[in-house]
Amino acid sequence: MTRCLLGRAGGLVLAGCLSVAPVMARGQKPLTAVEPATMPVAARSKALATLLDAIWQDRLKHSPEFASSIGDKRYNDQLTDYSVKEVNAALGRGSEYIQRLSEIDTAGLPEQERLSADLMLRSLIEAQEGAKFKTWEMPVNQFNGIHTDLARLPGLLQFDSVKDYDDYIARLKKVPTAFSQIMTNMQLGADDGRVPPRYLMEKVLVQTHSLADLKPEDSPFALPLKTFAKSVGAADQKRISTEMLQAISADVLPSYKRFAGFLKAEYIPKARKDPGIWAIPGGDAYYAYRIRQSTTLNKSAEEIHQIGLDAVKRDEAEMLAIVKSLGFPDIKSFSVALKANTKEHPVSAEALIDAYKGHIAEIKPKLPELFGRLPKAPLEVVPVPAYMEKDQSAAYYDGGTPDGNRPGRVSVNTYNFADRSLAPVEAVAYHEGLPGHHLQISIAQELTGLPEFRKFLDYTAFTEGWGMYSERLGKDVGFYKDPYSDYGRLENDMWRAIRLVVDTGVHSKHWTRQQMVDYFHEHSAIDETNVQSEVDRYVAWPGQALGYKMGQLKILELRDKAKAALGPKFDIKAFHDEVLDSGALPMDVLEQRVDAWIEAQKQ
Repeated sequence: MTRCLLGRAGGLVLAGCLSVAPVMARGQKPLTAVEPATMPVAARSKALATLLDAIWQDRLKHSPEFASSIGDKRYNDQLTDYSVKEVNAALGRGSEYIQRLSEIDTAGLPEQERLSADLMLRSLIEAQEGAKFKTWEMPVNQFNGIHTDLARLPGLLQFDSVKDYDDYIARLKKVPTAFSQIMTNMQLGADDGRVPPRYLMEKVLVQTHSLADLKPEDSPFALPLKTFAKSVGAADQKRISTEMLQAISADVLPSYKRFAGFLKAEYIPKARKDPGIWAIPGGDAYYAYRIRQSTTLNKSAEEIHQIGLDAVKRDEAEMLAIVKSLGFPDIKSFSVALKANTKEHPVSAEALIDAYKGHIAEIKPKLPELFGRLPKAPLEVVPVPAYMEKDQSAAYYDGGTPDGNRPGRVSVNTYNFADRSLAPVEAVAYHEGLPGHHLQISIAQELTGLPEFRKFLDYTAFTEGWGMYSERLGKDVGFYKDPYSDYGRLENDMWRAIRLVVDTGVHSKHWTRQQMVDYFHEHSAIDETNVQSEVDRYVAWPGQALGYKMGQLKILELRDKAKAALGPKFDIKAFHDEVLDSGALPMDVLEQRVDAWIEAQKQ
C-alpha cells in the first residue's frame, strides 16, 4: 500500500491518495477527436507543454506539502488552504483548464503527448464530477487526516540550510489555521449529514490525544532538531531549537488539544452509526464513483462482489493443497497450528523488520531477469511511527524524492509484533518494496521526456495491482521456497480477494462490521490485529481496497493475452517494460497500449 501525502490540489488528484477514473464530461470529445489542426504541429506541441506545466505549477503552489515532499522547496513555509473558498477557487481553475485543454488539437502530435493531454483532461473532469460529493466535508478518519499527516510531514522533508529550518518554523505557525479550516469543513459535513462512523472517530480522538499530550521535544514535530545539517552553525542551532519548540508548544500542540475537544464535544456525537457509506446522503452514487476511481474499470458493486467470491474459492483450493502437503487435513487445523507455532512469529520488532529487509535483499539480484529498466532510487525499511501504528496496515510504502536525497521507504508495522505471522512477510516485502511499489514508483519518477505530472500520477488499480502482481513475480523466479511463505503468499492473495467481498458488502449490501470480521475469519487465518485494522480501513476508505485485486487480475490477463498471441516471441522483460515505461495508467489505457505492443511484436 502507498500512503497518502498531505495536501491535495483541487484540479489534480494527489499521487498516492486517489486514482483517476476513465471518465469524460457529458458531450466531451476526446482530444484526439477534434477538428483538423489549424496550427502547425510544433506550435500546438509547445502550447500543450506550456499548459500542462502551468497546471502542474498550480498543483505545487496549492499543495505545498506535496511539493516539499518531492524536493520542491519553493513553498516550504506554507500549508494547504483547506477553506471552502479555496475548494471553490480550485474547481474554478480546473474548469478553466478543461476549456483551455479542449481547445488544443492534439491530432498529429507524438503518442505520448496525446496521452498526457488525455490523462490530464480526465483528471480535471473527475475532480469536477467528484465535487458534488463534497469529500472536503469528511476529511478525517483513523487512516488519513490532518492529525496524522502533519505529524508525518517532518520525516518527508529535507533540511539542508538555515532557511529550511526557518521555513519549517513558519509552517508550524500556520497549523492553527489549517486545523480551524478542517474543523469548519467537518462542521459543514455534520450539518449535511456527511459524517464518518462514530467508532472510527473515537479512534481519531485517541490518535489526537497521543500527539497532543507529548512534550514539545518528544513530539514528531521536533524531529528536525535530532540532527542538524552541517551547514547550520551553533548559534543558529540554538535559535532554531528555541523557536521551533516554542512554535510546537504555542501553535501545534494547542491545535491538537483544540481538535480533540472539538471531536469529543461536537463532532463524535453527530457521527453516524452505520459503517457503510450508503448511510450518508448520496452514498450509493458516491460508492459507484469510488469504484470507478479505484478500479478504472466499468464494473458494478455486484459484479465485483461476485469476482471476489470466485477468487476466494480459487485461493482456498490452492491453500488447501499446501496444508495437506504439510500433513494437515484442512485449512482451519493448519491455521490453529500456525498461530501456535512460535517459529512463525517474530521474537521482536527488530526481527520483523529484519525479515522484510532479508526478502528484499534476496530478490534484488534476480530483478534483471524480469526487467530491462531498473530504478536508481535507494530503498530503506523502517518501523511505522508509534503514534499511528495501532490503526495502520501491516506495511506501507512512501516514495522517495526524484533526486534520491530521500530514499523510498517501506514502513513495517511492529505493533503487537508477537501476534503477527511471518508467513505473509515475503509477499508483503515484494509488494511494498521490490519488485513492487518501490520499483514501479521510482521508475515513474525517473522517466524522461514526459511532463512532470505524469511521474506522480497514481491509479489505485495500476499501482496496487502492480504491487499484488509483484507478489507473484517472486514465485516466477524461484522464491517462496518455504511452504509457509508460499501459503502466506496465497493468504495475501486471499486477503485482497476478501476485500472485494467485504468492501462491497459493507458499502453496497449494508453489511455490519461484524459480518466483515466474520467473513475474514471464515475464509482466512489472518491475525486478529490485521483483521481489525483492515476492516476499519475499508469502512473509512470506501472502494480504495478494490483496486488491488482488480488491478492484479487485469495485469495477469494482459500478460496471458500477450503470451498466447506471441508464443515463443513473448519476452517477460519487454512486457514489464511496456507496462511500466509510461508511468501509472488507467486500466483501459494500459490494455490499449499492451494490445498495440503485441501487434508491434508480431511484426
